[in-house]
Amino acid sequence: MFTGIIEGTGKLIEKRTAGGGVTFRIEAGFDLEDPSEGESIAVNGVCLTAYAFQERTFLADVSPETLSRTTLGGLAIGGMVNMERALRLSDRLGGHIVSGHVDCVAQVHEKRPAGEFTLFTFALPERLGRYVIEKGSVTIDGISLTVNSCSGGRFSVSIIPHTLQVSTLGLLRKGGTVNIEVDIIGKYVEKLLTPRQSATRSSDEEGINPGFLAKHGFN
Repeated sequence: MFTGIIEGTGKLIEKRTAGGGVTFRIEAGFDLEDPSEGESIAVNGVCLTAYAFQERTFLADVSPETLSRTTLGGLAIGGMVNMERALRLSDRLGGHIVSGHVDCVAQVHEKRPAGEFTLFTFALPERLGRYVIEKGSVTIDGISLTVNSCSGGRFSVSIIPHTLQVSTLGLLRKGGTVNIEVDIIGKYVEKLLTPRQSATRSSDEEGINPGFLAKHGFN
């Protein structure tokens, strides 16, 4: 589990095929204190298992499934990535709850200055638009951001100068692609509110719906 508050950037220094997927060696741009073999590290928002630590570098295997659903397959040697180590229970939850499981790849539709800030507009699949709400949270390449506005399959975010400096967002151009993870809470709420389709279910097994809420005092 992560927060979307990245610790810094890293660089891909080695990439080789392995069992239908690829193995990365990544060099962090910061000290990896007390590394643990098999710990989770989010790389551009993708939860990877890190091993074979050597000072600031580590290996991570990327499966064919992950390559098909994220931008990691297109990452070239020397490419920069955002990095966050897994959340500890004693940490501040400065962003929002992030699983590191990417929902889709989105494209930069627009990038323009807005005073001292930079406004990005992204286009994502229509089916995921319902999970992105105004002033809600979204994860872009591992970074927790607040949605400025959204309509259909597009949404915008305003990036402060600090975030541009310490992340890869400053490198993005129109037409570029990013990994998107929508708010996980919204997906679970939708699942709970969707009636089960079993023809044999009883009225008490219909899940959470307006009738259920009214019955239990939520009017």
